[in-house]
Amino acid sequence: MTGEQVVLTTLMAKLAVGAVLSTMLVRFPWFRRILLTEKRDWPERLIFAASLGVPLTAGVLWRLLLNNNAADLTLSGAFLAGLLAGPYAGAIVGALVGIPAFAAGEFAALPFAVGCGFAGGGLREICPPEAIWHFSPLFFTGLHRHVWKLVRRFEIDWVVVLLAVPIGLEIILQAVGYRWPARVFVIPAHTPLLWFFVILATVLSVAIPIKIWNSARIEHRLQEQEKLLMAAQLDALASQINPHFLFNTLTSISSLIRSQPETARTLIVKLSGLLRRLLRSQEYFVPLREELEAIDEYLDIESVRFGPKLRIEKDIDPATLDLVVPSMLLQPLVENSIKHGLSHKLGEGRITIRSARRNGHAIIDVIDNGMGVPNGDAARAKGTGIGLRNVNERLRVIYGANYQLQLDSVPGEGTCARIVIPELETPTRITA
Repeated sequence: MTGEQVVLTTLMAKLAVGAVLSTMLVRFPWFRRILLTEKRDWPERLIFAASLGVPLTAGVLWRLLLNNNAADLTLSGAFLAGLLAGPYAGAIVGALVGIPAFAAGEFAALPFAVGCGFAGGGLREICPPEAIWHFSPLFFTGLHRHVWKLVRRFEIDWVVVLLAVPIGLEIILQAVGYRWPARVFVIPAHTPLLWFFVILATVLSVAIPIKIWNSARIEHRLQEQEKLLMAAQLDALASQINPHFLFNTLTSISSLIRSQPETARTLIVKLSGLLRRLLRSQEYFVPLREELEAIDEYLDIESVRFGPKLRIEKDIDPATLDLVVPSMLLQPLVENSIKHGLSHKLGEGRITIRSARRNGHAIIDVIDNGMGVPNGDAARAKGTGIGLRNVNERLRVIYGANYQLQLDSVPGEGTCARIVIPELETPTRITA
């Protein structure tokens, strides 16, 4: 290959190395967490500097030992560290990458690398953070608009500034390398065309990592927005459940005040205990164990109304007790069984709550031996009743298509409401 072809190949490989390194780093949770933090403390800055400095130092050693020029990202690496983490982090990265070159006789490498780190850090101190993240590898497509705005309005355009600083550093590096070729490493640019590509590669080696890391920031923000939206939807749905349940219970109490005042008093006490639990818990998800405890308190209220006519049975797999489910998931199903299945039944009414684990899913059944509904009405009931419609909507918001809510009913024999959701043992928190 000719000299120009070697230089162009080296520049392309240099950009590829920078892109691969940026992509690998952003996959580490600790690096992503530091990257997403706007105000970093000293330990985080040191970790960030080490995360960049160690692989960049390895690249310098690779160049010195194996004569692979594409692995050396001294200028862009030190400048990028300063630009994103401040002048001291940039200086640390500059020192890390400059020391091996200094030891190999490239005595200008160390002060130049540290200076690049300080240059990036100084720019960070005066430049708006969002302007840094908006610096794109496609900067040249709108460069004329930025320059025209700068000239017309006489105001600082940070895209132009971010573009000018690494270009200036590369020009200084080329000048030092031309004057003292053994004192600093440069990719030589002997023709105007090579000058253009060397400067372009320098700018892109800064812009490409910023673009990759900014994509991770945008993805994180979208996830946070989805969580906030989910939290708002769940709050709205929960605000429907509690008044609906409260209305039904207060209606029952009002009917008992005159005929059975002591029973009404007991109902009020138990209702206050259940409401206290609901107010105390602000979690969207709870272990199944806690959900069953809340159902027990609700059934205590219903038992006062129905007396010995209502019998509760449980067949709970102990392995499911620590699985996490949406809070207030079962109460509408149990209420539906009592209201539509058992309230009109003559003789003893029975509700069975059953749970199991199967193929990575939790299966929860609420079964009653009530009056049942016709087969066609069972499917429609899931979308018409406030409680069941609410449960179905909450499950859809949380799990998407990865859930099942089935209603199977036999007239005169009873109804089975089955929920199938993915197993989850770590409580999921939605921050709002």
